[in-house]
Amino acid sequence: MDDRDHPTPLSTRTMQMISSDYNIRPSRPIYSDRFIPSRTGSNFALFDVPNSPASPEDGSCTYNSLLRETLLGSGKKDSSGLPAGRNIFRYKTETKQPLHSLQQPFGFDDELVHGIKAPRKILGSPYQVFDVPGFEDDFYSNLVDWSTNNVLAVGLGSCVHLWNAYSSEVTELCDLGIDDEICSIAWDQRGTQLAVGTMKGKVQIWDASNCRRVRTMEGHRSRVGALAWSTSLLSSGSRDKSILQRDIRAPDDFVSKLSGHKSQVCGLKWSYDNRELASGGDDNKLFVWNQNSTRPVLKYCQHTAAVKAIAWSPHQRGLLASGGGTADRCIRFWNTTTNTNLSCMNTGSQVCNLVWSKNVDELISTHGYFKNQIIVWRYPTMSKVATLTGHTNRVLHLGISPDGQKIVTGAGDETLRFWNVFPSSKSQVMSLGFRAI
Repeated sequence: MDDRDHPTPLSTRTMQMISSDYNIRPSRPIYSDRFIPSRTGSNFALFDVPNSPASPEDGSCTYNSLLRETLLGSGKKDSSGLPAGRNIFRYKTETKQPLHSLQQPFGFDDELVHGIKAPRKILGSPYQVFDVPGFEDDFYSNLVDWSTNNVLAVGLGSCVHLWNAYSSEVTELCDLGIDDEICSIAWDQRGTQLAVGTMKGKVQIWDASNCRRVRTMEGHRSRVGALAWSTSLLSSGSRDKSILQRDIRAPDDFVSKLSGHKSQVCGLKWSYDNRELASGGDDNKLFVWNQNSTRPVLKYCQHTAAVKAIAWSPHQRGLLASGGGTADRCIRFWNTTTNTNLSCMNTGSQVCNLVWSKNVDELISTHGYFKNQIIVWRYPTMSKVATLTGHTNRVLHLGISPDGQKIVTGAGDETLRFWNVFPSSKSQVMSLGFRAI
């Protein structure tokens, strides 16, 4: 067994003390810092304090009345609404504020508000390993995808194999024969149909339940290395530099053609709200398209190598991550809503794939030259949660289970490795839907 780096466990996070220079500001001014209650705001009956001397014969009647009026006020109000004869001995209760109003100045997150979170341990070794003889060591292919029905699809040569994670049953979905080869695969959002991109530039749609080909679509002049679904719309990216938009309900092979890349398209991902399509190319460019555009609406040119790794955040609308190849080695973050370059992390290794966790605000990156690692990052600090090793070649393929807890990685060492990485969604304290960035 190869030496492996043990994952770095999540450090225990403790509550932060509110700094002494922060004062809660009430909605009304504080008159002074003395703690003598005003007469009008006090209930003397609770403390058996008489409002007047006990008897008229008490020689201190006048003195007590003057003292009481001087210290506590007469109870009368002037034209401004404040007690007449205002004095410096006055106490005012500060306006109470809910706990969540204190979070914003300090950037408290949900974990801190709800208590200290126990550190999460990630095993440094896979819980399952499959040998896959003949698995292609091709950076520009996408040969692994895990469906919402818990079925893993793997492209191997001219064949697509399905592995049912419930029953561990393996079936062969299709075989293109010796004249063609699988270059990309992608499940639709329901997990019932699989799109298959081929070396000859064709895109096939297969019914996984019946192992039946539904249709074959053409339009590309060269290999189809990237596929991405958006409900009934399927996007395909090719070595011919184009992206074709295919509505599988329409009789035509494609409904529009997206042009912009100057080299082959190797990465494609639709955002979770199906409004934006991100594409990466061997021209080192990252483009963003909307549903109606045939030209990119956003262009990012900061990467210095091919952009295959692309991931949209499921937690924050418009948050996009991209990774560059060997000459770049960086993961960059973008806000497509404001067209902003948010941050950049140099990973020290070729970035092959990115996947954002659905359960926590963390993401996975897989790497090639020269470390062949799998890294779990905490966003937005980009601190390492764990580093997983074991592959002896580039980790070119990555899929995530439908429950969001497990990942599968495929490499040029002809193995598939399964890892337990993320916690379940039930254990997370997080808001539903998107958060603003």
